[in-house]
Amino acid sequence: MSKLSLRSRLFLSHLVVMGVGIVTLAGVGRFYSPRIFVVTLERIETYSFSVRQVKTQLIRGFELAWTRGMIWSVLLGGSAAGGLSYWVSRRIIRPLDQMEEVTRQFASGQFSERVPDSDIPEIQRLALSFNRMAADLEDVEQRRRELVGDLTHELRTPLTIVKGYLEGLADETVAPSADLYQRLAHEMSRLQRLVNDLQELSRLEAGYLPVQLQPVHLGPLLENLVQRFSDQLTEDDPLKFELICPAALPAVKADPERVEQILVNLLGNAFRYTEQGTITVSAYSEPGKMWVAVRDTGVGIAAEDLPYVFERFWRADRSRDRTSGGTGVGLTICRRLVEIQGGQIEVESQPGQGSEFRFWLPPV
Repeated sequence: MSKLSLRSRLFLSHLVVMGVGIVTLAGVGRFYSPRIFVVTLERIETYSFSVRQVKTQLIRGFELAWTRGMIWSVLLGGSAAGGLSYWVSRRIIRPLDQMEEVTRQFASGQFSERVPDSDIPEIQRLALSFNRMAADLEDVEQRRRELVGDLTHELRTPLTIVKGYLEGLADETVAPSADLYQRLAHEMSRLQRLVNDLQELSRLEAGYLPVQLQPVHLGPLLENLVQRFSDQLTEDDPLKFELICPAALPAVKADPERVEQILVNLLGNAFRYTEQGTITVSAYSEPGKMWVAVRDTGVGIAAEDLPYVFERFWRADRSRDRTSGGTGVGLTICRRLVEIQGGQIEVESQPGQGSEFRFWLPPV
């Protein structure tokens, strides 16, 4: 025997309640009303008015009238109550049926449908929760599609280059040389960096990347990083590094390895997109925030592109790739690393004048 649906259960429960009420009313009326009528007749006789001759007929007439009235009351009241019970049950179940239909559309890949509002508070709360879940699913699906499209675009170029060189080597239209092998190694290194960055980003977004929060003094860390990048420059290089870091800075609650990773990404981008001028690393404190900023005098970023700089695979101008070009997910990783340590990252830039990336971390 198949289980009854919720609509059937609600409807039957209403009918059972109605039936119990009718049986109670009929039982009490059938056994109690005639006695009350007899008592009423006996009271009438106390006023020197005799009803003995018609007493039996009066009682029978009363019982007949009461029975007919009860039958019509049961028929009319039961029909009205039954219809109302069915309407109420259907009204309660309709949003649930709509949710079921929406879930079917979700299963077929359509995530734009939503459950309409309901005037029943409990159903309305359920609908709001369901719609929030639907919006989250739609956002996840959109991000998945964007990731697949962006990843396909990023992989196409190096794979096409490698394939072209290998086909040229196979049919001997391209002569093997050290320069050719170096190009192939460069493209394979680019693919490896992309895979590594995507793996780290996926771990960040899934919450699997370990972060060891502890008190960290940023002064020595910044000095070490600036020195490492400065060692890559020659005396004649038009690019200079500068550090502005007060000695008495409060410690921050962060993971030193992750902070270093953020700064390496920011300094790498500044070095990549700044042909000449100065890259300045500074640190300063505000109430409840410890700021670290990387300022360059490079090509800058257009105002309409600023909202997208932390998106995956975003680049305002791929032709700016003067060294390695990066993988397009470095700033996305920076943003996630800052957020999981309790801070935020932001950017200001003007084309031709440079950019400033800065982030804050909570002090100890």
